[in-house]
Amino acid sequence: MNRREPALLFAPMPQASTHNTPVATAFFRIAVRDQFQFYSGRVKIVILDAYTANPGDLDWGGFESLGQLQTHDRTPPRLVIERASDAEIVLTNKTVIDAEAINCLAKLRYIGVLATGYNVVNLVAAGARGVPVTNIPAYSTPAVAQMVFAHVLNLTQHVSAHAGSVRRGDWAKCPDFCFWNEPLTELKGQTFGVIGLGQIGRETACLAKAFGMQVIAYNHRPPKELPDSIEMVELDEVFCQSDILSLHCPLTEKNHHLVNVDRLKKMKTNALLINTARGPLVNTEALAWALHNGEIAGAGLDVMETEPPPAGHPLYSAPNCHITPHIGWATQAARKRLIKIAVDNVKAFLNGNSVNVVNEDQLV
Repeated sequence: MNRREPALLFAPMPQASTHNTPVATAFFRIAVRDQFQFYSGRVKIVILDAYTANPGDLDWGGFESLGQLQTHDRTPPRLVIERASDAEIVLTNKTVIDAEAINCLAKLRYIGVLATGYNVVNLVAAGARGVPVTNIPAYSTPAVAQMVFAHVLNLTQHVSAHAGSVRRGDWAKCPDFCFWNEPLTELKGQTFGVIGLGQIGRETACLAKAFGMQVIAYNHRPPKELPDSIEMVELDEVFCQSDILSLHCPLTEKNHHLVNVDRLKKMKTNALLINTARGPLVNTEALAWALHNGEIAGAGLDVMETEPPPAGHPLYSAPNCHITPHIGWATQAARKRLIKIAVDNVKAFLNGNSVNVVNEDQLV
């Protein structure tokens, strides 16, 4: 998407440096319906919750070359307005920027979400102010697909459980040359179901094919190009036929609690459910019930309805339910791509050619 009104046109001045820290100075203009306001000074960029994307193993140099950068590891709701008050550019991962904050930030010209999902920003309020909101598409595709199969292999080979058994001395005491405490499942020939054939869904389907699995899929609309050897089926059929079912659809009002009691009852009793997409796609209570009652055999979850989930969560005690703390996106390589795309998004905005804008329809 290319958009020139309103836009921020950016021309950097020569940079000074203090203790090897670049200081960017800029002349820039805000164009609104052929009328231009000229400013001189440093563009202020604030990152409200920098820690998850970069806990210290990467750097923010790309942003430092564009303006005066201020980062905060985390920002509680009560400090959002204070910390972003003098920034033209505000970046967030999971910190909510609501209508009140947007309307209070007089200098705000751009909001960048450091993630693919952007429900933490009030798009309508931003659009009413003429503030574009951008996201980071496709940066985590290989990492999330890899995470799917980390859960699949954990549930079918039980590597961690058997390694723990060996550490406890069970192999040393075994009268045979080997043992296993859990059933071991071969993937070849199994049916792998995918709900959502976006980039991550397709990548995951390719990995399933590499394991020799039969892949079936449901998408809310027919894909323009169907990947090789994927059979499209109706939604209920993907629940009924899958030995392993993996969720890869975005969260909408229509698919909230897509996985519920009725659909869990349709699944095979030996089936496994994998969710690396969005936590609210799965009804927590329904899944806990299904696992306790043997409706399905197991679940691998990298996302939860509430994050972090509270102590005493019903899935903590559910049998054969393995939960990881939303790390599918977080390989260093994926986070490096995320930061690069975020920098490129800001550069494009400053040059008057905004990309990856998610509130285009709301912009006035």
